[in-house]
Amino acid sequence: MSTDPCLILVLNSGSSSLKFAVHDTGMRTPLISGLAERLGTDGPRITFKDVQGKRTESLPASDHAAALDAVLAELTTRNWIDALAAVGHRVVHGGERFTSSALVTPAVLADIEAVSPLAPLHNPAALLGLRTALARLPNIPHVTVFDTAFHQSMAPEAYLYAVPTELYRQQGVRRYGFHGTSHRFVARETVAMLGLEPGNHGLVIAHLGNGASATAVQDGHSMDTTMGMTPLEGLVMGTRSGDIDVGAVLHLMRTGDRSAADIDTLLNKQSGLLGVSGLTNDCRELESAAEAGHPGARLALDVFVHRLVRHIGGLAMALRRLDAIVFTGGIGENSARVRAMTVARLRLLGLELDPAANAAMVGGAGGVISSNAEGPRAVVVPTNEEWMIACDTAELARRATETGSLWNFEPELVQA
Repeated sequence: MSTDPCLILVLNSGSSSLKFAVHDTGMRTPLISGLAERLGTDGPRITFKDVQGKRTESLPASDHAAALDAVLAELTTRNWIDALAAVGHRVVHGGERFTSSALVTPAVLADIEAVSPLAPLHNPAALLGLRTALARLPNIPHVTVFDTAFHQSMAPEAYLYAVPTELYRQQGVRRYGFHGTSHRFVARETVAMLGLEPGNHGLVIAHLGNGASATAVQDGHSMDTTMGMTPLEGLVMGTRSGDIDVGAVLHLMRTGDRSAADIDTLLNKQSGLLGVSGLTNDCRELESAAEAGHPGARLALDVFVHRLVRHIGGLAMALRRLDAIVFTGGIGENSARVRAMTVARLRLLGLELDPAANAAMVGGAGGVISSNAEGPRAVVVPTNEEWMIACDTAELARRATETGSLWNFEPELVQA
């Protein structure tokens, strides 16, 4: 390892967790990664993972500061603390204010706070993690990477809802899209894998996991995506409903004596694969149950794929050309069954499955799974959001260092 600072610490702060990874600027695989969980509750703990395996430790306190202190203590033990060049932070929502990743300044912190009403569960947690990290590491660059930024290239006809426009102008009601860091990374990887022209290609990327979204990417830019103002819209997900008639929601509130909070819980935590199957939100368990004849599991997978195919077809129409349908995310990378079901229903687009290639694409493997020599191809591309965050962080930190635009955060500037 170089004696110059070359390590990037990537942080993803949730309301009750802190996920982290440390990347050497020349390596895609993290040197160490892990998760601090049960923050704010009893029994907080942190798990470290590297090539030697995993280990879990209890935390002395249940806040983000204790979690980050444990991470920094681990880096100090490994003599890596002085090699930290910068810290990259995942932030879910940047609203319209951020179209790309940004070097953290007091103005950026204020802007993230200003759009927090659009993501009340996610952005306050990200700000807490940001301020904690700035207090601990005030003398190196910090960078924010936004899930929404990649989709800010969408045209108004793609992002506007057909509601009175003052709701958009005054309250920000529009489609923002999410999973942008994953979609951006996978788009670049697909162009390289298939030898496509960076300035002349069309992809539909399906990021499928407990959270799921699909995006139409033309020449490296998001043209349309399935998630909306929140991550609830679009595809069926693990516990989220995806698209649902608002009239059905109003009906449930009128006839079922359900509050807005009840509906929020119902659609975000009790629906999706879990709700349809009545069994689980885990796709692997659903596939096993479906094989054993469980009708709810079979139905959940059928609904999941039907919705996915419908959205892929619609997104393809946002492109000038279609070079590939791309599967990524935990389900997209590992479920040969879901991929086979999906490709079988996309024959109208000229796709034909190669069963042997499809079966081989598990556990981080990537490649073409369709047999057609001409026309659009079906491919699997493993995502790597942490690496994308690390790359953005390293580049913005380099520019800031070269231009002398680094901001030294005094303690009073990082308080909530």
